[in-house]
Amino acid sequence: MEKWNGAIRNVLEYIECSAKAYPSNLAFRDDETQVTYAELLRQVRKLGYQIAEKVSETRKPIVVFMEKSVECLVSFFGIAASGNFYVCMDVQMAPERIHKILDSLQPAAVLGKSIQNEKLFSDYLALDYEELLAAEAEDGIQRKRLQEIRNNMIDADPLYILYTSGSTGIPKGSVITHRSVIDYAEWVSRTFQFDETTVFGSQTPFYFSMSVLDIFTTVRNGAALQIIPKKLFSFPVKLLEYMKETHVSAIYWVPSALSIVADWRALDYVALPELRTVLFAGEVMPTRQLNLWRSHLPEVKYANLFGPTEITDIGLYYILDREFSDEEPIPIGVPCENMDAFAVTKEGRLIREGETGELYFRGSFVGRGYYNSPEKTREAFVQNPLHNSYPDPTYRTGDLVKLNERGEYLYQGRKDFQIKHMGYRIELGEIEHAAGSFQKLERAACIYRKEKDQIVLIYQGTAGKEEILTHLKDFLPAYMMPEELISVPAMPLNANGKIDRKLLQEQYGENG
Repeated sequence: MEKWNGAIRNVLEYIECSAKAYPSNLAFRDDETQVTYAELLRQVRKLGYQIAEKVSETRKPIVVFMEKSVECLVSFFGIAASGNFYVCMDVQMAPERIHKILDSLQPAAVLGKSIQNEKLFSDYLALDYEELLAAEAEDGIQRKRLQEIRNNMIDADPLYILYTSGSTGIPKGSVITHRSVIDYAEWVSRTFQFDETTVFGSQTPFYFSMSVLDIFTTVRNGAALQIIPKKLFSFPVKLLEYMKETHVSAIYWVPSALSIVADWRALDYVALPELRTVLFAGEVMPTRQLNLWRSHLPEVKYANLFGPTEITDIGLYYILDREFSDEEPIPIGVPCENMDAFAVTKEGRLIREGETGELYFRGSFVGRGYYNSPEKTREAFVQNPLHNSYPDPTYRTGDLVKLNERGEYLYQGRKDFQIKHMGYRIELGEIEHAAGSFQKLERAACIYRKEKDQIVLIYQGTAGKEEILTHLKDFLPAYMMPEELISVPAMPLNANGKIDRKLLQEQYGENG
């Protein structure tokens, strides 16, 4: 349902429109707090005014240092209302990494709960969330101040920064604008037909780009976002029971989370009659586990989404429209509306069917670059390599893709996951996918010992090494077979729920 006419230029308009159309609808909910759209709008305005009173400048970064919660979400929009942009920080992050981000960011303030005595933030203005919301302000003055701020904002202003890892160890902060998020939320809503009855089951952390879909599609449609407790992802049956009790109808999870449910056969025990949409991104979705979901919930719409943090979240998508065997990879699909995705060979031309090349994105989802990092920005946000006729900025992903006979892109791995072994160029992701199709393996990851010229397969599951090698021989040529197989009781995952390849390389790499 459309609630406005014409274009919007600020994500706060989503909340204002939803509060007008659905004031009593729940917007955000966790196990301790919930907020309707009418109350959300009141809190956002109050918080925005109080922040503006403390931070005199606009278009400045403000760190949010809070657990994943309703209050964290209110903080994001309150910061936007103050004319600034938010930077969500993982409260469990190592202090050394926090310092690196703060040094790069130099935030105008840090917003949290009882953080005034945190030594980490002693050099910055510390704002207490609860104190700001409890402060009194005359309504007319508040309204006038917020309107002045809004009048000076445009859709090209930053909305948030999300930090990703950097190859040099220095985190990179991707700057994303209101316009990019608005265009993304509009595409998501149209493509998957979300509306005011949708209940999103939020799995990903708010400092991870996948959360952007949940948050902003929710407020765009007057829908509800249900924060699922992290601990439940260790108990798949309880997880599904929780989803059923809270009427979750749409999820956008990393494949690792979906795979846990499939591997534990939780869908055998709990039905999810209200679930309508299952989206996934962030890493390769094992086809065998996806087929288990599809066999239990055949009426659900499934889609594979693909894109990096630097382009808001997603630039390619594939809605599953056919059956796949356990051994077949799921396509990452075709470009989103008003996005251009293309892949280029080493010779600088577009790839043809069956060829592999590096993926580029151009379009309104693409971010503005890296904060306070012009050199890194120049390396990744580059002129369209297909021409020099006019300035045509693109984001160079470092991802390798292949074009199939249907015009769909297939993910082939990262450029930095590509190795040369026995004279062949090999994508480690291809070996991982072959291993992932084996029913006795729950997870698998490959690393490469460069000095020893060895491919190592690390796996979690009940299979013996000879069984795995026998299986792999059906899918891989001899030169791609791993030289060593290492069984682990549990595959390490990083904060975003992905396999922690860096840790695996450290533990089982050259000295493994």
